[in-house]
Amino acid sequence: MFSTLSIGSARSHVTVVGVTSDGKTVPAAYAKIQAVSDALDTPGFSGENGEVLAAGAKHVLLGLGEPGSVTPASVRTAAAKLIKALDRRGDKGISVDLSAGFPKKRAEVEALGRAFAEGLAMANWRVDRFDGAASRKAERGGALAVDSSDADFRDGLRRGLLLGGAVNYARGIGATPPNICNPAWVAAQAKKLARETGLKCTVIDHEKARKMGMGGLATVGHGSDSKSCLIHLAHVPKKRSRGAKGKRLVLVGKTLTYDTGGYSLKVNNGMKGMKYDKLGGCAVLGAMKAIAEMDLPIEVHALLAAAENMVSGDSMRPDDIITMYNGVTVEITNTDAEGRLVLADALTYAEEELEATAIVDVATLTGGVVVALGHFCAGWFCNDEALTTGIEAASAQSGEKLWKLPLWKEHKDFMRGQHADLINSNPARSAHPIQGAAFLSYFVDEKTPWAHIDIAGVGNVDSPNDLCVAGPTGWGVRLLTDWVDGETR
Repeated sequence: MFSTLSIGSARSHVTVVGVTSDGKTVPAAYAKIQAVSDALDTPGFSGENGEVLAAGAKHVLLGLGEPGSVTPASVRTAAAKLIKALDRRGDKGISVDLSAGFPKKRAEVEALGRAFAEGLAMANWRVDRFDGAASRKAERGGALAVDSSDADFRDGLRRGLLLGGAVNYARGIGATPPNICNPAWVAAQAKKLARETGLKCTVIDHEKARKMGMGGLATVGHGSDSKSCLIHLAHVPKKRSRGAKGKRLVLVGKTLTYDTGGYSLKVNNGMKGMKYDKLGGCAVLGAMKAIAEMDLPIEVHALLAAAENMVSGDSMRPDDIITMYNGVTVEITNTDAEGRLVLADALTYAEEELEATAIVDVATLTGGVVVALGHFCAGWFCNDEALTTGIEAASAQSGEKLWKLPLWKEHKDFMRGQHADLINSNPARSAHPIQGAAFLSYFVDEKTPWAHIDIAGVGNVDSPNDLCVAGPTGWGVRLLTDWVDGETR
């Protein structure tokens, strides 16, 4: 692993040459170099995506696959494989030329540069903050400078490293264990981020939330020694683009720093990994970091509903009835369906106090969405056609896949209660991945564009892949940033 990645040239660098697999084509300028020509004839090297081969001391060949299949996703994967090879070699700088696989449109070249840098950055991250005296991990190497002679590709590299850094920032918070990361710690991280990037940060603590009538947020965190809070970050640029006039976007993240399930206790080792129940909030934090560093010309607010769902004499119980921030009453049928309770109050706050023109919430909300869609994509819901178009465009740009699920009147009625207005979970378990969204719909005005994204299946991985080590993936940082950026136009 490299200590840092940055844009710029290095005294000692190698040229990374993209090679397509149709006869192992390289840019014409390199075909005449003997070391490159010899390397292309190496038995077993076919130019398949992600193949890495040294060509003398000055060049490294990187397979791009078939020319027609070179996409941001494939380049992102190729770069992830490349950086592992560069780490083993101990290189200090690279100049990248993938023009053998470039599309004709220059905007697409910039997208490839961005994807390449994202692949480098995301594959260069691991959890090493907690390495101790018995660690067997290799120490991080030095810095790696990344450059390209193609101006559009270089612009993409710059954006990709910024986004990759924001993703890794979110992953670092996500990986922090619950004996360190509690609601107060998350609030401290948000304040630190605000100081470093120019964001504004305010925190509504547990007592104030209770007095304001935030029954969901206050109740979920009441049984913990570390009380819940609502963290508010704001990006208010000095100048706004024409497309951003009149817009006030709000990102909402479920930030359960730990979830025992409460009295509906998680059993059979089901509690393991519940530090990842905060990954929605981590995605929002990472996106706000990127938005601030890019100084996007649009007003954006973030709300992190932070709580710890613990068991104590003061914890909520099944059969309790609470009153939410908007006056809706809720009967607790399952204390393990706590995320929607904290999110509901945050959604109402976004609606009533921030007067949001569009709201997107991100949460590790249901096990049902994992059963339905696996770890291949997030499930999501949206009540507005224009917002749907914007989120889907951001998904295509970031490569973070979504699958839209229905949210009908029948689903909403399914969450109505007999003793209170609503129940937080229907014991029938029917439409399990939709129940959470159906519940949340009662806390957003039907006229307000709103999207709910359930990342329970994609927020972390149990086994390493090309881009990610086992642990948090930072899913959603790039998608949210791309959506916000799209709203400026």
